Amino acid sequence: MGVSGVSNIKYLWLVIFSVVLVWSGINPKDQFTWFLEVVPTIIGVILIATTYKSFKLTPILYFFILAHCLVLMVGGHYTYAEVPLFDGLFGAERNNYDKVGHFFQGFVPALLAREILIRKGIVNGDFWRNIIIVSFCLAFSAFYELIEWWVALGTGEDAEAFLGTQGYIWDTQSDMGLALLGAICALLTLSTVHNKQLNLP
Repeated sequence: MGVSGVSNIKYLWLVIFSVVLVWSGINPKDQFTWFLEVVPTIIGVILIATTYKSFKLTPILYFFILAHCLVLMVGGHYTYAEVPLFDGLFGAERNNYDKVGHFFQGFVPALLAREILIRKGIVNGDFWRNIIIVSFCLAFSAFYELIEWWVALGTGEDAEAFLGTQGYIWDTQSDMGLALLGAICALLTLSTVHNKQLNLP
């Protein structure tokens, strides 16, 4: 792909991100939840922009980072418990859109961790690299659950929409379980494509 093609894709990425970000911020269901959900996406874009020249990521990783950002912004607009498409989906009693978010919370960081570990030559061998990647994703998911807990303690009822537990007592454990599943799925399904984009044999 030529320079102009790469540039066009980069701008398309930014346009999609910006349009959905603006849409998500127009009359969101809960302003506080919207803020909590979109802050990580904005931080992520800033990090991507500042490291673009020194550590350009693979196209597949940019694609899934954008997808993850879209998931967060949609959840921020509606709150995770009230995303319309997921109301009663497949007969579920609760809105399970938050589980999509937590799946991505393992899926995308797994690809990012894999790319960093490979390109920096930190770990040799697929087995131990995959163990470290999955462990990192579980740690990241657990840390996010701690952040949710701290937000709940600090804000009280204002954090209910952010937590999105919907009365499910195993919500925290299932969130981490979905992140674990996401990490494993990313490694099983995308490692070959990822290797090609990393120019690995």
